[in-house]
Amino acid sequence: MTHSLCLVTVHIVFSTKDRQPLLTKEFQPRVWAYLSKILHNMGCTDITIGGIEDHIHALCNLGKQCKPALLMQDLKSDSSKWTKELDPKLSDFYWQTGYGMFSVSSSHREAVRAYIETQEEHHKTEDFKEEYLRMLSEHNIAVDERYLWD
Repeated sequence: MTHSLCLVTVHIVFSTKDRQPLLTKEFQPRVWAYLSKILHNMGCTDITIGGIEDHIHALCNLGKQCKPALLMQDLKSDSSKWTKELDPKLSDFYWQTGYGMFSVSSSHREAVRAYIETQEEHHKTEDFKEEYLRMLSEHNIAVDERYLWD
């Protein structure tokens, strides 16, 4: 084969530290755009970003040179520094330590995209903790909840 081809689609989820509701509607468009730019610069494509005040969801195709742990380290550290400078109200902004990254099959990509784009509506009935625990369960990821939250 003369070419290396890769299509790995992931759904990324992480929250603000202690799930502080700092990502108000005032800041969301700029933070989502900045996260998207970082992902794009790291070779990711077909990017959708969404969320609410205390967490984000991202859907993207990983670049073929992408190392997931390094992607997350750069995504969170770069965007955290940038967000703190966005407004004095965000000077104490931090992301939580951990994250979730879940594989998405091509047949489910559009459903995940729609889910991300309707986060505000979705979170009228389920908070972040419930959502995240449900996602872990759906992906058969066993966790000890004592060590899950920061």
